[in-house]
Amino acid sequence: MALFVVLSVFSGLVDFSLSFSNSIDPDLKISTTVGKSFTYSEAQQQRVRKIEGIANSSQIIEERVLFVFDGKEQVTYLKGVDSLFDKVSTIKKSLFNGQWLKPNTRQVVVGYGISEKLSLGLYDFNNPLEVYVPKPGNGTIESADDAFNKSILTPVGIFAISEELDSKYVFSDIGLAQDLLGYQPNQISGIEIKLKPKADEAKVVKALQTIFKNNCVIKNRMQLNDGLYKMLNTENIAVYLIFTLVIIIALFNLIGALIMMILDKKGNLKTLYNLGVEVKDLRKIFLFQGTLLSVIGGLIGLFLGAIIVLIQQHFQLIMITPTLSYPVIFSLQNVIIVLVTIVSLGFIASLIASSRVSKGLLE
Repeated sequence: MALFVVLSVFSGLVDFSLSFSNSIDPDLKISTTVGKSFTYSEAQQQRVRKIEGIANSSQIIEERVLFVFDGKEQVTYLKGVDSLFDKVSTIKKSLFNGQWLKPNTRQVVVGYGISEKLSLGLYDFNNPLEVYVPKPGNGTIESADDAFNKSILTPVGIFAISEELDSKYVFSDIGLAQDLLGYQPNQISGIEIKLKPKADEAKVVKALQTIFKNNCVIKNRMQLNDGLYKMLNTENIAVYLIFTLVIIIALFNLIGALIMMILDKKGNLKTLYNLGVEVKDLRKIFLFQGTLLSVIGGLIGLFLGAIIVLIQQHFQLIMITPTLSYPVIFSLQNVIIVLVTIVSLGFIASLIASSRVSKGLLE
């Protein structure tokens, strides 16, 4: 019961942690293997749209730039997005103030962390938000105008996802980002893709690799956040091993109980042995009994654990904050893991105990 409840709680925490990045990360992201940008031709766009399994695709440009507001400076990422970005991402749901930007404008949506650091509000026409992007090229820099492309922006929305993401991104129209970076109209830094619910990811990736001739890197959501996934998986394995160790210690009670039963039934075992029952068959009696005890105990524990998890999942009795309940997820995967663990360890414990039945004991 304890193992199942803890695994269900951790599954809930994992899902809760990933919900922050999932609101901004696409199902698939294409980026170049050389440099920061690549050319996305009209022919390639048409071929991408025809791939079965792709619901929508959005062109983006990402670059670290300098933002200045009312004497305060912040270096962070400008992310230029097209009109289809809100169909690939659920970023609009994370807006807590203002609205999403309109295409072909100088409007921007900033993260809550950036707005705090810059003391930035919305529609502040007295103190404009300025962006500076270094100009590419060689030669001597004689003035700031020679070194930077500059633009005045209008903040129209503030999003809040997580502390890291809120301090990382400022969203703008992709045309504005292309002008600031000196890109061509079909020059971008990435493509974000949303898959259909039952799409075959492997087939979609293979089709995309054919279109871009393996000159681009295609990553899914897990690969985009490989550090986070590795950390969560490591923690999950650590929690599982700790509680498995507790179960192993508890199974010493089962071994002791079976050994005491063997000693208590020694006379009956001797009688059966004299009647011609082999030692290996006598061992099977206690092996079966120990395994049966483990299975029945595991099923009872799973039943009680499932009740606890389902009650918390539906009625949210235990709260982290007044508005946020402790996340739990009832998962068949956790049920299988617990059952396999209990049955396997119970079988091994019963095998160890039943091995005490020997000719020496009976004779």
